[in-house]
Amino acid sequence: MLVVGVVKEFLMASLWSPGIFLAHVLALLLKALPPVILAETNVYIVYMGDKLHDEPELVRESHHELLADIVGSKEAAKESILYSYKHGFSGFAAVLTKSQEKLIADFPGVVGVVRNRIISSHTTRSWDFLQVPQLVDRISTGHSGAGAIIGVMDTGIWPESKSFRDEGMAEVPSRWRGICQEGEGFNRSHCNRKIIGARWYIKGYEAEFGKLNASDGDEFLSPRDAGGHGTHTSSTATGGLVENASFMGLARGLARGGAPSAWLAVYKVCWATGGCAEADVLAAFDDAIFDGVDVLSVSLGSAPPLATYVEDAVAIGSFYAVAKGISVVCSAGNSGPYPQTITNTAPWVVTVAASTIDRAFPTIITLGNNQTIVGQALYTGKNGDTFHPIVYGEEIVADDSDEDSARSCDSGSLNATLARGKVILCFESRSQRSNTIARRTVLDVKGVGLIFAQSPTKDVTLSLDIPCIQVDFAIGTYLLTYMESSRNPVVKFSFTKTVVGQQISPEVAFFSSRGPSSISATVLKPDIAAPGVNILASWSPASSPAIIDNEARPLDFKIESGTSMSCPHISGVVALLKAAHPKWSPAAIKSALITTGKKPYTYCQFSLDTGYINVSLSYTASIEDEYGQKTVAEGAPHKQADPFDYGGGHVDPDRAMHPGLVFDMDTSDYIRFLCALGYNNSAISLMTRTRTRCKKSTTFLVNLNLPSITIPELKQNLTVSRTVTNVGPITSIYVARVLAPAGTRVTVEPSVLSFDSTRKKIKFKVTFCSMLRIQGRYSFGNLFLEDGFHVVRIPLIVRTVIDDFYAQI
Repeated sequence: MLVVGVVKEFLMASLWSPGIFLAHVLALLLKALPPVILAETNVYIVYMGDKLHDEPELVRESHHELLADIVGSKEAAKESILYSYKHGFSGFAAVLTKSQEKLIADFPGVVGVVRNRIISSHTTRSWDFLQVPQLVDRISTGHSGAGAIIGVMDTGIWPESKSFRDEGMAEVPSRWRGICQEGEGFNRSHCNRKIIGARWYIKGYEAEFGKLNASDGDEFLSPRDAGGHGTHTSSTATGGLVENASFMGLARGLARGGAPSAWLAVYKVCWATGGCAEADVLAAFDDAIFDGVDVLSVSLGSAPPLATYVEDAVAIGSFYAVAKGISVVCSAGNSGPYPQTITNTAPWVVTVAASTIDRAFPTIITLGNNQTIVGQALYTGKNGDTFHPIVYGEEIVADDSDEDSARSCDSGSLNATLARGKVILCFESRSQRSNTIARRTVLDVKGVGLIFAQSPTKDVTLSLDIPCIQVDFAIGTYLLTYMESSRNPVVKFSFTKTVVGQQISPEVAFFSSRGPSSISATVLKPDIAAPGVNILASWSPASSPAIIDNEARPLDFKIESGTSMSCPHISGVVALLKAAHPKWSPAAIKSALITTGKKPYTYCQFSLDTGYINVSLSYTASIEDEYGQKTVAEGAPHKQADPFDYGGGHVDPDRAMHPGLVFDMDTSDYIRFLCALGYNNSAISLMTRTRTRCKKSTTFLVNLNLPSITIPELKQNLTVSRTVTNVGPITSIYVARVLAPAGTRVTVEPSVLSFDSTRKKIKFKVTFCSMLRIQGRYSFGNLFLEDGFHVVRIPLIVRTVIDDFYAQI
């Protein structure tokens, strides 16, 4: 029988490459041999591109048949497979040996096989700061997101939260095909007209870490959220109105999501015990496409080095979601302020940076000489307003440590006897950017408070056990001077206050990951910035309770920071746009976010022909703060922000509703983009199940119809093209205006775009000429298309290089 099988394989060899033929023969031989040694197994994701069948069971059956050739039988294949991806795309996750993985990678119909990786998860004032309440009142077609379904991939949901009550919600739409999956502490009754669907995924996670023990209460084997992260992001995107919400009295006000009338679908792919398995993430994408969501909010990702777009679970899943008209919004990552740290860089997703809002949490420190200084904290305990001795970490070094470690209060660096009952002053070091480790160290040695001197940032670290006051280096140095001049230096803390409107915002957050993209430099990332610093939203009371002065208090709301928090802000805005413009594509919605500004300023132009002064309005506040100054990016040091920090700028939901023009794209454009990146014909053909012959032209990378133009290597002259679609008044005339990047000359042809009932799309060309003869760095500018009311701003990013630069070295 083995020989017959080999002959059959040989007869098919004319259809396969020699490598594929040998893989099949070896698979047959392996099946005929007795298993002598049990090889080490891992979970692999077998990606097979677009579906061959619309019937899910046929797709699943094809997976069983394919894997049966490797593992010996359909029964063994069914046992090996964790998930069959069969709705949005084709593929499966299975437990395989390394040799089996290599064999299946060469099978016909397989785009690629990748190891299952573990990736990580990356309010009251923020929506007022974005002026969304006024927006909802003004725009009746948006209905505050009514009619849109937002899917959230995260750690699950706490359904009892007041943010998810269904009073006033419309009935579940008939187009919805999702389910309310039951499990530990979660049944169908926990879904309602707000939470219309809930699923949970753990097979990929448990395949890596073993069975999850949920008996200790740290997790729930169900959609219920034990960590709080998923509840926070869900309520930020689509939570209902909750009066008098606060975190322990701080940030008190009306809590609400961006699209409070939108329906919510929950996909629990991340676990409070740590991480999210890519096999589970792909399964969630597959189900979400089938279920019928309109928006997917994905606050997770992996840090560089980035996987290719046919190996990354978020890129693969989102590709097929976008192809079905679903907008996918992703977090940018929290590895800033360093360049090339951006994640989720596929051009078909919206990647969101984090910015600040105008709310601060000042905390007064009173010294023993009655002088006061101001830091920031989130502390509401009872014992703050009492004087305590203060000591510098460097002066109480543990016997087995050193002064450098004690200066920043590294773990185990402080002498417990000398630290007990004192407030410790510590300074940020290169290896310790936040006060997390220092706070634990001070707790371990029974200190009563921490003052942490660090680079200036508005991101306040939450400390529920002891006062933890953040100050800048100047105040930290002032404290050292006081301590040296006093025989008995003491300090006390006043309770943290909430102050609104007294700090300049928005600024790009210190932690927010920055571009350029390390995998596709011609695609500007991030796309947009949104509030992600000190965001108050709903929380899971099952998460670690607040220990305030030895009293445990469960939290219903909590303040958190991260691009995980900025992502659902954009998801909520996208739902508003979807509700108002249901026929817009994901690319059109993304374009509306990026190209629209906020507050108007007036510029005047004198006409020689008429003698009149033409007064126009321009909108550029998406790259300016509320006082008209250029947006700042937190860092070391702070700097003027640029598109690698914030993409198109800070989101303005109001202007995004009426962008005037949009840069639209569809799946064929993304396919050409992947071709230009060098993916082979067979892989691309399998992704779309259409014969694709890639043209080996990299010029398409700069000609992808993005609402920005990024040229990483401008050698002399380069002309790129873009096509705009009119979504404003039928008869419109737009005039081009250019602020060229330094060292370049930029021209637009045609410079006047005239739209009417028969001309809704216009292609134009932008020519860049380098005026530098030296190797340059990135410089930034803008192209404006203006009709007197709308201003469409296209970021321009250029880096000049020299043809024979390396030959001259």
